[in-house]
Amino acid sequence: MRAPVFRLFFFLAALLTAAAAMAQQAPVPRLVSQEEIEQGLPVDGSRWLTFGGDYYNQRHSPLTQITPENVDRLVPQWTFQTGEIEKFETTPLLRDNVLYVTGPLSTAWALDARTGRPFWEYRRELPENLTACCGLVNRGFAMLGDKLFMVTLDAHLLAFDSATGRIVWDATLADYSIGYAATIAPIAANGNIIVGVAGGEFGIRGFIDAYDAETGERAWRFYTIPGPGEPGNDTWAGDSWRTGGASVWVTGAFDPDLNLLYYGIGNPGPDYHSESRLGDNLYSDSIVALDADSGELRWHYQFTPHDLHDWDATEVPILADIEIDSELRNVVMFANRNGFYYTLDRETGELLVAEPFVRTTWAEEIGVDGRPILLPGHKPTEDGEITCPDLRGGTNFWPPSFDPETGLFFVNAREGCMTYFAWEQEYIPGQRYTGGAGQYIRDDPDMPHYGALRALNPATGERIWEFRYPTPSGAGLMTTASGLIFTGDEQGNLIALNSRSGEPLWSHQMGATLWGTSAITYMVDGRQYVLAPAGTNLTAWALFE
Repeated sequence: MRAPVFRLFFFLAALLTAAAAMAQQAPVPRLVSQEEIEQGLPVDGSRWLTFGGDYYNQRHSPLTQITPENVDRLVPQWTFQTGEIEKFETTPLLRDNVLYVTGPLSTAWALDARTGRPFWEYRRELPENLTACCGLVNRGFAMLGDKLFMVTLDAHLLAFDSATGRIVWDATLADYSIGYAATIAPIAANGNIIVGVAGGEFGIRGFIDAYDAETGERAWRFYTIPGPGEPGNDTWAGDSWRTGGASVWVTGAFDPDLNLLYYGIGNPGPDYHSESRLGDNLYSDSIVALDADSGELRWHYQFTPHDLHDWDATEVPILADIEIDSELRNVVMFANRNGFYYTLDRETGELLVAEPFVRTTWAEEIGVDGRPILLPGHKPTEDGEITCPDLRGGTNFWPPSFDPETGLFFVNAREGCMTYFAWEQEYIPGQRYTGGAGQYIRDDPDMPHYGALRALNPATGERIWEFRYPTPSGAGLMTTASGLIFTGDEQGNLIALNSRSGEPLWSHQMGATLWGTSAITYMVDGRQYVLAPAGTNLTAWALFE
């Protein structure tokens, strides 16, 4: 009988040791200032403080230890497992050798960047009747001062003590029971935390909020659907604005010099039935530029007026300064779900470039007035109509990247078409309100279905190179100053390519796809790590020593 007793003793001892290790709080970080965030990614690789690496969302690291010549020597160093069923869609943040990671089902951890060992964890008790659409995920923290900020699936914004994981304040964004949710990675700007809400498929009225980072008090709200008497409300027939969707579930960008926030806005609802919401349906399928202090709209550009194909503009905007027609322009770059790539002046919203980057059958081109020149026969009906791209679009919410050294914009593109159907549907609070559906086309040789990593010249929209996947990839992208680009395919491989040529250099089978997010990279103790969330695992790689 002694053996079972000893086994039980060692089992309990192991549990206590694990619990004691978990109870150790993270090293107390230095306060994170906005000035530090504005500096972006440092050459020593010691921090990654925002969703996109910097306010501009370029996801371009200055690190050069891992190169095209030695990337094939990458080997796994550690793996962290969430213990949840749902997948990662997060971008981890790094400060003082601690990784701050959000996970599915409103979970979060602080991890040792050297080993993946948890310092603390957070698991939210969620209500049983959640309405959150399309994955019970979270896309990341924001950092400011001594706090971390995360939204939840039941539409709250939480502030954490970054050293302990203790909740400092909890602000309610909206009522989850009527369709609201939140999955976005916040932005910390000017002492406020900027967030948006998901739930466009449930007939919500979308908005972007700012909350005081210290108190959790709401500073301002911008409704993405104008109300009566507001400019743009007349682009919604009757009372359709009340249930028009236009959610905001993907992180924006921030220009501190212009004091402007840039967000892509989701599709109008119901998604497919035109007669339920006649008009352009502002500000759905638009990019909006908001004053960071007041939330006041400075300008907008609508990519797809009166969208009938679920082409959210909830893609990640990238800011940069590039030369166009021999003039240096401050721009915002946007690869859109509708199949067109856009470059706009980020101060005025002037359209500078608009070119298709995948096959598009719904519009011939973007006219000089900035509106698409529509082709006939692409309005969804009860019998169905075929349009390219499909509802997942020419790309989607997975982050693109930009290399300021080569001036190339990178996007994981999708080629595909769909049969779209539409019908009238009654709005019922808390239930899906789409007014139709879609059926993918997979086996028609005239409408091929595949994916491609494409490098574009943002000054012209010209394709410079592409790397094809057998099936579309939902992975985001990250580039490095050494000339690498990291991505993933639908077969579960983490891939490194030469960012100048598109030549594949290395891959590693992760056992799950890199979906909706990208790898990041950082330095600890003079060693460069590549960190990728895939499925329920977070894995770090470094060069073999």
